[in-house]
Amino acid sequence: MLQWDLTWQDPSANRDHISEFLKNNPAPELLILPEMFSTGFSMNAASLAESMSGPTVAFLSENAARYSTIIAGSLIIEENNSYFNRFIFAFPDGSIQHYSKHHLFTLSGEDQSYTPGSEIPQLSVHSWKVCPQICYDLRFPEWARAALPFDLLIYTASWPEKRVEAWSALLKARAIENQCYVIGVNRVGQDGNGLLYNGRSAVIQFDGEPIIQASAEAGYFELTLDKLAQDSFRKSLPFLQDRDPITFG
Repeated sequence: MLQWDLTWQDPSANRDHISEFLKNNPAPELLILPEMFSTGFSMNAASLAESMSGPTVAFLSENAARYSTIIAGSLIIEENNSYFNRFIFAFPDGSIQHYSKHHLFTLSGEDQSYTPGSEIPQLSVHSWKVCPQICYDLRFPEWARAALPFDLLIYTASWPEKRVEAWSALLKARAIENQCYVIGVNRVGQDGNGLLYNGRSAVIQFDGEPIIQASAEAGYFELTLDKLAQDSFRKSLPFLQDRDPITFG
């Protein structure tokens, strides 16, 4: 998890930050970046959007191949004359998987600048079934539950300091109710709108126990997840068998 003070609306500077990290640290199997990592959480979609063949997606693909890692984070994408807050997963073999944010944050006007994604997310990352979500999606447990079965929930976020206790509580709740690992990657610093962010990126175990709880400092946080331990926990407490079915559409 790479948590830092994003340079406001400056994709080149933010790509440089990621490059410096990759040059100076052992590459993990999966590197997760904050929401809109190339620009900060901006509503200036028309001036900042890139295509799926644009420089930032190309940067992710090139570095995923160079360092044999999967790199994931959301950015502003234009497609078919619409703008999306899109969570990109770039794989070392050049393939791309993605999820477009479904719940747009109305308090910031995100729903006025972006188009919501409609697909219930689930990706394949090595032997893991992964449900990727973006920031505000965290407040809607049914959106994650509808994607089951999965092994790992990942939230990329720009979650402000003034609501960070909700962030921490909701990450833990998603882990408990889905009996899965949950990773939440947030940013730090102040954005161009004056909003303050104090990080608190976290990894929560399938039983609700925090494994990593970052502070408000920029940094890199690494751990290895144990899928066999999660499988054993689910078998010993098969609560998911009793869940109500949830469908959309």
